[in-house]
Amino acid sequence: MVSFMSNQKQQKPTLTGQRFKTRKRDEKERFDPTLFQESIVQGLNQSGSDLEAVAKFLDSTGGKLDYRRYAETLFDILVAGGMLAPGGTLSDDMTRTEFCLFTAPEDLETMQAYAQVFNKLIRRYKYLEKGFEDEIKKLLLFLKGFTESERNKLAMLTGILLANGNISASILNSLYNENLVKEGVSAAFAVKLFKSWIHEKDINSVAGSLRKVGMDNRLMELFPANKRSCEHFSKYFTDAGLKELSDFARNQQSIGARKELQKELQEQMARGDPQKEIIAFTKEEMKKANLSEQAMINIIWTSVMSSVEWNKKEELVCEQAIKLLKQYSLLLKAFTSQGLSELSLLLKIQEYCYDNIHFMKAFQKIVVLLYKADVLSEEAILKWYNDAHVTKGKSVFLEQMKKFVEWLKSAEEESESEEEETD
Repeated sequence: MVSFMSNQKQQKPTLTGQRFKTRKRDEKERFDPTLFQESIVQGLNQSGSDLEAVAKFLDSTGGKLDYRRYAETLFDILVAGGMLAPGGTLSDDMTRTEFCLFTAPEDLETMQAYAQVFNKLIRRYKYLEKGFEDEIKKLLLFLKGFTESERNKLAMLTGILLANGNISASILNSLYNENLVKEGVSAAFAVKLFKSWIHEKDINSVAGSLRKVGMDNRLMELFPANKRSCEHFSKYFTDAGLKELSDFARNQQSIGARKELQKELQEQMARGDPQKEIIAFTKEEMKKANLSEQAMINIIWTSVMSSVEWNKKEELVCEQAIKLLKQYSLLLKAFTSQGLSELSLLLKIQEYCYDNIHFMKAFQKIVVLLYKADVLSEEAILKWYNDAHVTKGKSVFLEQMKKFVEWLKSAEEESESEEEETD
């Protein structure tokens, strides 16, 4: 028994095999920040200013080095040549390279080539996407620590990356930092950024990206509070050759002002404020926001029609609408002193009745009511009927208006013949 057991012990398997001598070095390089940095710097020094070689080096090195763990180190080196200390200065005790974005020539073509390097890297290693966006946000906060030339290059690159969809427009949040805004750094940086972004795409694409992240109404914040006006913004960016951006910002502010005005009017109506007060307030706001009467009548119509809860039954909606519009006919009349405003209102009513199916049968009754209340003239109604209507529900509404228009025409003819007899 004893001999059997001892025999068993002797036969116990042992771990044997070849040792991989290179493993420890690889592991150390993979998880050691200093060695990681040295490896990247060495590769960039060897590639030099050949950005295709840089892209190939970064592609192949990702399999050996831990990009996930050291994403910030990697991006710092590619942009600034070494690790960045808080504030944007290069850490003194670290290895650096002269081959990086900040030392590259300051022109759009070179920045486009650098954008391709980052694009290829992130497409190859998808997990770097978030780290790269975080890096750009950080770099924007460090702008004061960079030279003017470095800022210009970073602005051009950021514009190209935004155009390519490599980063989200939410990174612009960093530019609203109080210190950067106060010293004019944000506005100057934005000029270069938007120039390269619009150059790559167009203003409509830029506007779409800004809207997507709620940045379309925040552009004024690039300036300190005492300069945060549409006039200052417009002059600054127009003088810098970005009239498209100025026009977009002006339009956005106008849209914002209209929404605010509409909201305020609805609140005044809900409180039951006297119409004379509402008219005086609206005229003042119209002047302040530099709005035309045509724009104003559209806002008033929307405010009036949004001020009540509509009945779900189609037959009762018409009655409810007539009662409401009768109530606010003075307000509507105050802002239809021009033929164009009357037409604008008619088109608004047409669109509203088409878009809200319960109102399809109410169109003619609404128009007749507003005619009787002196809000709409026969000239405007005839003009709309003959050639100024839009296509929405055209056949239905023209049919509804046919008899009334015939009556208007015959009344007009009678009036003309009476005048001739008098003469």
